[in-house]
Amino acid sequence: MTTKIITPDRIEEAASCLKSGGTVVFPTETVYGLGGDATNSLAVDKIYRAKGRPGDNPLIVHISDISQLSTLVSEISPKAQLLIDRFWPGPLTLIFKKHPLVISKITAGRDTVAVRFPSNPIAQKLINLSRTVVAAPSANLSGSPSPTVCADVIDDLNGRVDYIIDGTGCEIGLESTVADVSSGETVILRPGAVTLEMIKELIPDAYLDSGLIDQDSIPKCPGQKYTHYSPKAKVIVVQGKKDAVHSFIQAKLTECDLCGVLTYRGGSYTGASLVLDAGDDMNSYAHNLFSHLRTFDKHGVHTVFAEFEVEEGMGTAVRNRLYKSSGHTIIEV
Repeated sequence: MTTKIITPDRIEEAASCLKSGGTVVFPTETVYGLGGDATNSLAVDKIYRAKGRPGDNPLIVHISDISQLSTLVSEISPKAQLLIDRFWPGPLTLIFKKHPLVISKITAGRDTVAVRFPSNPIAQKLINLSRTVVAAPSANLSGSPSPTVCADVIDDLNGRVDYIIDGTGCEIGLESTVADVSSGETVILRPGAVTLEMIKELIPDAYLDSGLIDQDSIPKCPGQKYTHYSPKAKVIVVQGKKDAVHSFIQAKLTECDLCGVLTYRGGSYTGASLVLDAGDDMNSYAHNLFSHLRTFDKHGVHTVFAEFEVEEGMGTAVRNRLYKSSGHTIIEV
């Protein structure tokens, strides 16, 4: 397959491709998405094949107008409406009871469907021009870090999709928050930029699902069942106060070759093959995490020590992705 890499001024071509059952990669405010017509079973199959994605891992459906929601969901609870009014368009995915016409390949056989209204103008225009709703997981090979710049999309999916829209970088850098509003409760299944604390301001009894990593459960959203966000390098999370974390990692660097360090709030290391800084706050950590993990791979780093200190808010989302990227290899110091 020949992949056409285009700029947003040729977005009509990409929209036409979606209409005809093709696959299009496009930027969102979170990460790049791999889109296909969510009403077309063959297009959905192409998404799974391009990513190498397991068929029991459901997809998120993206809309560009609230009116499209009625074609996807059977009911909208008052709590769901509160979240829609406050956070859409934006980096929040909501899980509803599905409309009978939603195809089962989208939902992996469940009776619920995940829906998001992205705020990125390129994403909105593409969906609007395609005149359909668009199923779109992250535009990476299954299991690898989600792409936040076009070059990383090309590394993974060139020759596997019809179009890639080369837009600006994704400002958030982590996938959307996922909240299940299909029952009387509001449960956060995947943390993201719309934090639990923000949601609790509207819905005080909302809570974070304690079973996010239950390997035996049937997943309601991406990221619950399978290992995600992993670079080729082995990632080891070193968690604690800055001085203790630095001392531990510096000692470990004497024992390994081709080791890199992902720092938080700066710092230097002797003997590291590559040191990259995640930034000075958790929003910066989120923005840089996936791209930095890919950079370590590009430099041939075998092991990455990642500095981390537990924080609430966006720190919950960073912790979720960082723990998964390390296969839960976490050292407390």
